[in-house]
Amino acid sequence: MSKVIVITGSTKGIGYGLAEEFLKRGQQVVVSGRNQERLDKAVSALAAKHKNVAGYLCDVTKYDDNEKLFVFAKEKFGRVDIWVNNAGVAHPMTNVWDLPLDVIQDSVNANVYGSIYGSRVAIKGMLEQGGGWIYNLEGFGSSGRTMAGLSVYGMTKAAAAYFGKSLAKEVANTSVQVATLQPGMVITDMITGQYKTPEELNKVKPIFNIIANRVSDVVPWLAEQMLTNEKNGAEIHFQPRWKLMLRFLTAPFVKRNVFD
Repeated sequence: MSKVIVITGSTKGIGYGLAEEFLKRGQQVVVSGRNQERLDKAVSALAAKHKNVAGYLCDVTKYDDNEKLFVFAKEKFGRVDIWVNNAGVAHPMTNVWDLPLDVIQDSVNANVYGSIYGSRVAIKGMLEQGGGWIYNLEGFGSSGRTMAGLSVYGMTKAAAAYFGKSLAKEVANTSVQVATLQPGMVITDMITGQYKTPEELNKVKPIFNIIANRVSDVVPWLAEQMLTNEKNGAEIHFQPRWKLMLRFLTAPFVKRNVFD
């Protein structure tokens, strides 16, 4: 039986990749984003190849938008089985005192409030319908790692990690389950956009070619895990520490280029 899946921030990057993978597996998917032109383009591209896809404009920093997104998905497909809090905002790698205030606010609002609002809406809706799953996307900072220039983004993802783990405990005795996704470093506009110039990006490409992955490498595995996972509080890591260490050990012999 197919599932109804809502993915926030799914007009590009990992979110779009997940939408396509779920559709390939016969699921029903609602994609969303806060830019109408990008949303229309994404829905058209997916609908040209797959059935059972719809789109809805949603700014996750607005609580009402999250509510309307849930209602739309339920009216369109009957219920919401999986809600993915994927929408997020990164910022250029910059010291916090040089980051514009609007950039700081946008990152915190999307990455923190977006996850809280989306989860709250989804839990309330899923309790009414008899159950469902929520997946929160983690990122750099979720594991406690720090890096100069990413203090704001890393803080938001550390908060998201704490929130997801705590939320799993809060829903433990309900019909709703919560889990987290850690895709590792995936080459998207969010990652490359952190570097202010092509020269800065070129300097880190050698290390990225060791530790990073393409969207197409990651999303098939993540989609399959989400469809088969039965554990509340599961932490689904595409690239655990041992795999990362293996990458470094084999780097002299296995040449990768994730920017092709």
